[in-house]
Formats: sequence, structure tokens, C-alpha cells
Amino acid sequence: MEIRTILRGAGAGAIAGVLAFVFARIFAEPVINKAIDYESGRDDVLAALNKAAGRTVAPDGPEIFSRGIQSTVGIATGLIAFSAAMGALLAVAYLVMHGRFRIRPRALVWMLAAYGFFGVFLLPYVKYPANPPAIGHTFTIVQRGHLYLVMVAASLILLAAAVVLARRLARRYTMTTAVVISAVAFLVGYGVLIGLLPSLGDLSANVAATNQFGYARAATETPQPIVNILSTPITVGGVTYQPGQLVYPGFDADVLWKFRWYSLLNQVLIWTTIALVFGALLERFLAAGGRQKKNKRAETPTPAPTEEPVPTA
Repeated sequence: MEIRTILRGAGAGAIAGVLAFVFARIFAEPVINKAIDYESGRDDVLAALNKAAGRTVAPDGPEIFSRGIQSTVGIATGLIAFSAAMGALLAVAYLVMHGRFRIRPRALVWMLAAYGFFGVFLLPYVKYPANPPAIGHTFTIVQRGHLYLVMVAASLILLAAAVVLARRLARRYTMTTAVVISAVAFLVGYGVLIGLLPSLGDLSANVAATNQFGYARAATETPQPIVNILSTPITVGGVTYQPGQLVYPGFDADVLWKFRWYSLLNQVLIWTTIALVFGALLERFLAAGGRQKKNKRAETPTPAPTEEPVPTA
């Protein structure tokens, strides 16, 4: 039963991944293309500025996969693999938790899916929202990855602790009171977590880079406008820029907002699809198993009563 349940969860996740890929291709891909165009122009300007100022110009890294591969096979593989993994984990969580709550299997699946959506995506997203290409410095990628994983793990732990607290308080208080107390405790813990974890702009590598072209002290890694940070004029491409003069604009706020909005909608689509499809598949599977057991009991012949010998006088 366990393997078949997990396979159904992974299958539901794969279906969700296909839908997420279609959504991303239609809505998110044009936004990503705009971000990549901005990044290319920005990199060219930074290279020209550093060369004119006599600074080191970092060479362009090799393109391992073409943009066409990234926007089709790459994004499809990533979304389907992620969704299938989340579906399988949801199935494992169901196997661990079923029987502990007096609710239908489908309702339990929906609850666990909501837990996964909040813990894996939404709560970390509030602190470290999704960013398109051109946002995020290559020299902080490891730190950003570690911070995001810490945020995910802490969010899941806080949610689980809130559920446990509510169940224990319900023994002494009304359910409403227990839920309110646990919700307040969760919000306090979540607020402390957000306050303790650093903003991306406060990472030591970003603070140290503020004396470079294109970098400025900020709370995020969103590209700032490129200005002439030198105390003397600088000429690039036949144009002379005075100290403090704008050379290249910052990242478009509308593009950033659209990407983050579509990322949020895509995750809602993934987790909702997993919950609905896996919940339906699970109940059909359990109902079929119940019918098979019932039929087996009905087909099992009842042994005839044995007659005891009558004692003779």
C-alpha cells in the first residue's frame, strides 16, 4: 500500500508540473526574456565602464545550455521534477499522519498540501521572494541558497509546532481559543525568524561590493542604477559621464512585480493540483481496497459445524 500511495502522489505531482510548465511558458517566459535582455545590456555597460576605468573586467562564463533549451526542456524538467517530488513527499506525510485525525483521507491530503504550500513556499517567499534572471549576484549564490533552506526548515517547524500547540491547548480550552493562541504564538515566532535572518543586501559580500560600478547599499540584490562612482568624468562609447551621472537604469519594477506574482500563482497551481488529484486518487484507491477485502470475506466459505459423536450407553 505504501509504495502505491507514494506513486500516486508522485503522479499527481507530475500532472501539476505539466500544468505549471504550460502556465510558465504562457505568462512567465515573456517576463524572463525581458529580464535577460536587461541583464545582457547591463553586463555590457559594466564591462565598458570597468575597462574605461582601468579595472578588472570579469570574462563571460560559458553558456552550458542555450536559451531555447532553458526555456523548454530546462523549465519543464525542473517544474515536473519539483512537483513530482512534492507529491511524493505529500504522500509520505499522509502515510505518517493518517489515523491521527478523524477526518476523511481527502481532507487530510488537503490539509497537508496547505501545510506544504505555506512551509515550503509562501512563508520563505515573504522574506526571500523569487527573483528573475538579472537579480542576484553570482558571488552570493551559496549564501542565498543556505538562507533559503534555513527559512524553509524553520517555517515547517514553526507550522508543526503551532499545530501541536493547538491540539494540546484544545484539551483545556475551547477549540477557538486554542487556535487563536497557537496562531499568535506562530506569528510571534515567525516575526522573530524574519528579524534574525539577514536581508540579502546585508550579506558581507554585497556590503564589500558597494565600491564597484552598479552596486549600492540596499536591502535586496535588485540591480540598482549604474552611475559614475568616480570623482572624475569617465568616457564610455564616446559619451562622457560626470561624477554621479546616470549611466544605465536600474531593474524595471514592473517586470520584477510580474515575475514574483506569476511565481506565486504558479506555486498555487502546483499545490492545488497536487491536493485535488492526489486526494481523488487516494480515495479511489482506498475504496477499491475496501471493496476487495469485503469481496474476499464474502467469498471465504464458512466452515460447516462438526457433529460431535453421540455417546452410547
